Amino acid sequence: QLQAYGGGLVQAGGSLRLSCAASGFTFSSYNMGWFRQGPGKEREFVGAISWSASNAFYRDSVKGRFTISRDNANKKVYLQMNSLKPEDTAVYYCGRTTYYSGSDYARDPRRYDYWGQGTLVTVSS
Repeated sequence: QLQAYGGGLVQAGGSLRLSCAASGFTFSSYNMGWFRQGPGKEREFVGAISWSASNAFYRDSVKGRFTISRDNANKKVYLQMNSLKPEDTAVYYCGRTTYYSGSDYARDPRRYDYWGQGTLVTVSS
């Protein structure tokens, strides 16, 4: 089970930290990803982190603003979002995958077999 939380309403330029708590599986064995889905849009890749936290990869539009980290001891993955923009408004989901976080597969939501319920992030202008 994955449970994402930490979303909310923030002004443009602000920051939020999303968390995703895992249970029921060996968290440290999986690469983890964050995706988002805006109104009327498909779910899109935000970033992914390797099981060991040694590598993290991001979509171009969030590079330098978002940072993914994880705590295997406490079975959590985080998404720190800074300099938020109105176009970042979406429901954010965490998911697990066996595919390497730097691969094209890890950018495809179909390659994830478990998802959290999503947390809404709204960025006002």
